[in-house]
Amino acid sequence: MKRNLLVLLLIGSLLAPSAISATQRRTAPRAAATQTPAATATARIPDAKIQSRILSNGLEVLVLEDHSVPLVTVELAVKNGSYTEPPELNGLSHLYEHMFFKANRAIKDREDYVQSIDQLGIVYNGQTHEELVNYYFTTTTPNFGVAMRFMRDAVRYPLFDERQFEQEREVVIGELDRNESNPFGFLSLEMNNRLFYKYPSRKSPGGNKQTVRAATTDMMRLIQGRYYVPNNSAVVVTGDVKADEVFQLVSDLFGDWPRREKDPFVEFPPVEHPALEKSEGVVIRQPVQNVIIMIGWHGPSIGKDNPGTYAADVFSFILRQPNSRFQRALVDSGLVTGVNLGYYTQRNVGPIQVIAQTTPDKARAAVRAIYNEIEHFNDRDYYTDEQLETAKALLEADDLYEREKVSEYTHTISFWWASTGIDYFRGYLGNLRRTSRADISRYVTTYIQGKPHVGLALMSEESLKQSQLTEEDLIGDRKQNATTSNR
Repeated sequence: MKRNLLVLLLIGSLLAPSAISATQRRTAPRAAATQTPAATATARIPDAKIQSRILSNGLEVLVLEDHSVPLVTVELAVKNGSYTEPPELNGLSHLYEHMFFKANRAIKDREDYVQSIDQLGIVYNGQTHEELVNYYFTTTTPNFGVAMRFMRDAVRYPLFDERQFEQEREVVIGELDRNESNPFGFLSLEMNNRLFYKYPSRKSPGGNKQTVRAATTDMMRLIQGRYYVPNNSAVVVTGDVKADEVFQLVSDLFGDWPRREKDPFVEFPPVEHPALEKSEGVVIRQPVQNVIIMIGWHGPSIGKDNPGTYAADVFSFILRQPNSRFQRALVDSGLVTGVNLGYYTQRNVGPIQVIAQTTPDKARAAVRAIYNEIEHFNDRDYYTDEQLETAKALLEADDLYEREKVSEYTHTISFWWASTGIDYFRGYLGNLRRTSRADISRYVTTYIQGKPHVGLALMSEESLKQSQLTEEDLIGDRKQNATTSNR
């Protein structure tokens, strides 16, 4: 599952609006209660008709035609982000993203198309993730060529103006300051640092303030030469276009972009995150009214256990439905005000997380109840065959709902291309359909039940005293060699 949907489901739909605010690209899947199981179980959604071509320099071109409205989105996807960053580079992918739409050769030479780009109704932005940095333009069909030309000049001929660089460096530092001032930022940071304890920078796309503050334009050129190359990038075009015309234009504009002699991931291979040796319980003391519980495990990695990733998505969806045993035991009982379980699809260890909100007087019982449910995940009657089939059908439907706004779906295509490869994405719905109870059982046994994990509680000092949470509560397994700490 994509990161933004996971965050939306685990936090946005859980916490009160006053507690946290986040902009999300995707909406939550439609609840099973609003569907007719017999109908959804037999529905089969057609795969998105994505056409692709790889240029001789290694640049991949992906096209999804949609002629319903005269709009087109042009996106550049680069396999970059925090998973490429040791501590001394952590945050540079993010900083580079902020520089992407700044001065380039075309702006310096005052080319005609640049003079009019702000008057053409072109919307543009960029995003930095763990395994992807993406940039996009959305505009009307007649301006497709203009957007493509600017994308070419931005990626190939950046100037890294020193004055603009200093400004954007401060903007990034400001973003990091705001994240640190949010109590829930401490929760996410603590989970990241303990779940990926040896290489935490590889899971921190925002970056490190000290690293960003010390960054130079020479370091931007290092990032450019290492990752912003055609054989590490893709151009994704969706909307009111014809695939053959897109392939031709991309070839004309990007065909002479020199490929990197050596694959950056051969020269700079990703790290291997070591497995957790033991479970840990941590209390994070922050001035919040309620109690937030988060439990995290190492999940499956793309390329190592693809079947586990499909099972993770299906099982998570089953548990999120209001009629699931998981929700009834925890929410309907009144122990928590909200709870969700999700898996974040990644090539380099995707995390599995449970997050729940409760009150101090119920915190201890709520944590124990969560672990009690986890112990029963593999029971034959934990979910029905009907719930399994309905979950798969609704996940298919969710993909179709996303295509309603093809400009947003462009980001979905880029995410899957970077983290999983386009073949995984093309086969995703079919593999969901084939997911069985045995697949889910293997996933639960391999990654969750009895496995070392991190249990966190975000609460105030007063709530901690009232709740009387213990280390056994936070890790849920008295038999393991566990540690707990207060922060």
